[in-house]
Amino acid sequence: MLELLGEAFFVTAIGFGGGFMLGLAARLGRFCTLGAIEDLLYGGNGQRLRMWGVAIGMAVLLSFGAAGMGWFSPDQSFYLSQPGSMLGAVIGGLVFGYGMALAGNCGFGALARLGGGDLRSFVIVLVMGLSSYVALSGPLARLRVSLFSSASFDDATTLSSMAQSAAQLTGIGTVPIGLATGLLILTISLLWRRHERPVSAHIQRPASMREPLLWGSVVGLAIASGWVGMQWVSEHGFGAHNIVSHTFSAPIGETMLYAMTSSGGMPGAGPGFGVGSVFGVLAGAFAGSILKGHFRWEACDDPRELRRQITGAVLMGLGAVSAAGCSIGQGVSAFSVLAWTAPLTLAAIWVGAAIGLRQLITGFAPAA
Repeated sequence: MLELLGEAFFVTAIGFGGGFMLGLAARLGRFCTLGAIEDLLYGGNGQRLRMWGVAIGMAVLLSFGAAGMGWFSPDQSFYLSQPGSMLGAVIGGLVFGYGMALAGNCGFGALARLGGGDLRSFVIVLVMGLSSYVALSGPLARLRVSLFSSASFDDATTLSSMAQSAAQLTGIGTVPIGLATGLLILTISLLWRRHERPVSAHIQRPASMREPLLWGSVVGLAIASGWVGMQWVSEHGFGAHNIVSHTFSAPIGETMLYAMTSSGGMPGAGPGFGVGSVFGVLAGAFAGSILKGHFRWEACDDPRELRRQITGAVLMGLGAVSAAGCSIGQGVSAFSVLAWTAPLTLAAIWVGAAIGLRQLITGFAPAA
């Protein structure tokens, strides 16, 4: 089958399939990073935060379960095989989170909204994709490398994952540690309760825990499917393939390049996992919005809002590349292999978003 259809087809299809699931989760399950933060801080509603916890817990469980079955080697994943920077994770996460609040969405959320007909998100997607490549390989690339080079700051802390570090301390294998960690995160997410203030009228509240459990599990499955699928292609194909899963910073730029050059920056390589993932989210979000009857064309009629969204998109692109991942890339994909940068980036994103939301809601937002 691989020889018949080609490796490029399978790589793109794996990305598309997981992206489609993520798009459905965004539109049908309302899975959203900024929405979870806003609901918790200003609506007293922790349901979407629980969904996030379920997504992380399931992603860890499924990824290390696949490792136990011999289907996936976490050590070969992008986040563990490449050196990362703790400084970049913190600063990049703060910048990304603040930009996310200004834009009103992360890159993944903007794609999901675009799939539902929101043309304002189209601007966010284009600007974020351009901004990410400015930092990744454009004029700011050298500055980014010099500031956040792991060799200069924290090379020793990037050589192992949390599971590997725990295994060295306890003598227990990384797979049992990963499974136990995933189960712990999942259990806490399902059992966690807090006093909830009355929910504002504009915040829809899931009817029960079934929705957070269902759609959080779908997100976790999408992340694990990326790891397993790319590992399979890498082992059975003839070309060199990075073992990656879903993230939405550089892949948006890759999609723009592919749309213009049919190469995504890699001549002869086909669309690739990232391009397939982006188109999968768009397709899944479109299908979800049609199923719910929520598809409608929307456009920005306020220049000030558009300036704010463009500013936020620029910051998200710069921050995501500096942190080597966005709210999905570091927040779920990197977390699924228990990379040290994942909790740091995710915490920084939440802090940056909380600052940005406070400025916007209390009227102290920047003029842009």
